[in-house]
Amino acid sequence: MPIDLTSTQLQQLIIALSAMSTFGFILCVAWPWIVRDRVSERLKFAGNHRSVVRRSTQPMRGVKTVTRSKLFAKEPNRIFAGIVHKLRLARPGEEGETSKFLRMAGMRGRAPLVTYLASRMIAAVVMPGVTFAYVTLVLRPDLPTVTVAVMACVGAVIGFYLPKLYVGNLIAKRHSSLRRSWPDALDLLLICVESGMSSEAAFRKVAEEIGSQSKELADEMSLTTAELAYLSDRRQAYENLGSRTGLDSIKAAVLGLIQSEKYGTSLGQMLRVLAKESRDFRMAAAEKKAASLPPKLTVPMILFFLPVLFAVIATPAVLQALGVS
Repeated sequence: MPIDLTSTQLQQLIIALSAMSTFGFILCVAWPWIVRDRVSERLKFAGNHRSVVRRSTQPMRGVKTVTRSKLFAKEPNRIFAGIVHKLRLARPGEEGETSKFLRMAGMRGRAPLVTYLASRMIAAVVMPGVTFAYVTLVLRPDLPTVTVAVMACVGAVIGFYLPKLYVGNLIAKRHSSLRRSWPDALDLLLICVESGMSSEAAFRKVAEEIGSQSKELADEMSLTTAELAYLSDRRQAYENLGSRTGLDSIKAAVLGLIQSEKYGTSLGQMLRVLAKESRDFRMAAAEKKAASLPPKLTVPMILFFLPVLFAVIATPAVLQALGVS
């Protein structure tokens, strides 16, 4: 049964639902300041006091401290961190999978994880109100209330999965850049290894040279160089490279590097074979993409080219049949 937009009941319903949505969003954002976390404050005070005591008791050292990268040193937003903490969005099992998912997009550290989890919840709260206001006021004012409620629920689901779609798009773009530049990186690694460089020096040199072609691959190889320097197990550094990128070609190279470290096999021969396979795979992907162009061009040609061609061919005959000079 359609509802009249000018009726007092519908206007009150719209005002009440909008007020509830606004109140829920404000409450979700302001919750960290409404309820104080006494335990976190005491732990923070104890940690600060412990660091002060440690600095006062230890002697000054002449070794320079290595500063962390801005990507890792960035602290999470206080509002987002409060939302994640109060609503317990970061579960232990899911947090590891989400962190791995974000690392594949190049987002490392605690701040991207907190922002991702909080944005999913905020979007799920805000989108129903936006959907309800748009449907009732702009799209179809005479829709039944049940239909509007269903659309608002759909908006909540879309808002919840929208950040995941955005991160997935970043992963696809990052994979495209890595896949395009990885064969060249293997060739450079082969040259460096056969010239007598160690694995760390080879990775460092390739990271410097490949940056102009793929910034993403340069970042991954620079991080692998750092892990090879400070991790006790070199195998873990190689495995981290494969898990961060998520590409089969890089995982195959990682497996070859691990076997070379473990059994002492020829690293140069392994890199030569992997580089050739990666180039063949890149060429096959390019040929597949080129072979898929004719089917994709069929529909645009039928819709746009053929009508114009028929008009150009048939117009003189039609004018001649009509006797138009």
